[in-house]
Amino acid sequence: MPLFLDIHEELPAGATAADVAHAHEADLAKQDAYGVKYIRYWVDERDHKAFCLVEAPTADAAMRVHREAHGLVANRIHEVIEGS
Repeated sequence: MPLFLDIHEELPAGATAADVAHAHEADLAKQDAYGVKYIRYWVDERDHKAFCLVEAPTADAAMRVHREAHGLVANRIHEVIEGS
């Protein structure tokens, strides 16, 4: 299955790593409906950014999960190939 990295360029004002953790939990609760698997995420609180690694049949499927789970849709999404 394709692997994607999405980038949230500007989190809502005042958002914390704990807020992103709650959003990730909402993604996990919704992901099966679209055949998506959110694997890992990273947060940069200082620059108000978040990054999500996700297996999904399409980029649109990954974005739909975010949209329906919590509304925080990524600004960019890239199909990636994992290296070591």
